[in-house]
Amino acid sequence: MSEPLPDGMSDTLSTTPLIDAAELAGLIDDDGVRVVDCRFVLPEPEAGRRAYAGGHLPNAVYAHLDEDLAGPVTPQTGRHPLPDPDRFAARLGAWGIRPDTLVVAYDDASGALASRLWWLLGWVGHRRRRVLDGGIEAWLAADGPLTTESPRPARTTDYPVRPKPERVADTPAVIEALAAGLPVIDARARERFLGRREPIDPVAGHIPGSLNHPFSASLDGQGHLLPAAELASRLGGVGIGKASGSVSLCGSGVTACHIILAAAVAGLPEPRLYPGSWSEWIRDPDRPVAAGDG
Repeated sequence: MSEPLPDGMSDTLSTTPLIDAAELAGLIDDDGVRVVDCRFVLPEPEAGRRAYAGGHLPNAVYAHLDEDLAGPVTPQTGRHPLPDPDRFAARLGAWGIRPDTLVVAYDDASGALASRLWWLLGWVGHRRRRVLDGGIEAWLAADGPLTTESPRPARTTDYPVRPKPERVADTPAVIEALAAGLPVIDARARERFLGRREPIDPVAGHIPGSLNHPFSASLDGQGHLLPAAELASRLGGVGIGKASGSVSLCGSGVTACHIILAAAVAGLPEPRLYPGSWSEWIRDPDRPVAAGDG
């Protein structure tokens, strides 16, 4: 069900989670729109910022995954814990985002990173949030321009965030979901889920009882989200939509947001995000680990 906008605010745009390049081109100079570049490379944290400096969509600000879209890592957390709500509010204010701003997130990874900002905005109660379908590649394919000029948005007061705890599953909630037979979906590549290859975390494998649906399985050959009906069929195959309370995870709670985005596009109930994901699960050596199809 759609959340109501604040009093006095009308929603003149579609509330679909996606926006295509053509529609964005007609809105990109609107003062009520804030475009956010979410490009990031895990092994090279400054690569995304360099890519932004080399050319980005007009009027786009840059969001750094580690600095803006995550909080400090501790011995108990995964690699990308949720940001402190007040610090995230300050960042939104610095980007000039108000409760009525349409925020459009994009990346160069088929939405795998942009979906993290999309999810965070929903977590703090921001309704007008969309992801550029196909990312910067779709923008360029539509002859969209790039610029090296960085906007200087007028800072707003810190955004009045209202975190929604029901959108989040912590580790005990994941254990409860598994015990209840609820779908717990892992968005990592199949090789990582099976424990055949682990390039990032110190332990390979997956949470026993979880199911694998790589986020790439929601994409077509051009990096666009599949049509809603096909997404509903594929996600339904791993139980999303058949019961409330499902959970999405990945390595560190980033690409897991892409599963949630796909569910929203498909019109299915959105799974809860397990922000700690695999990298938090393995912090405790007493938690069980499975490999292969077990």
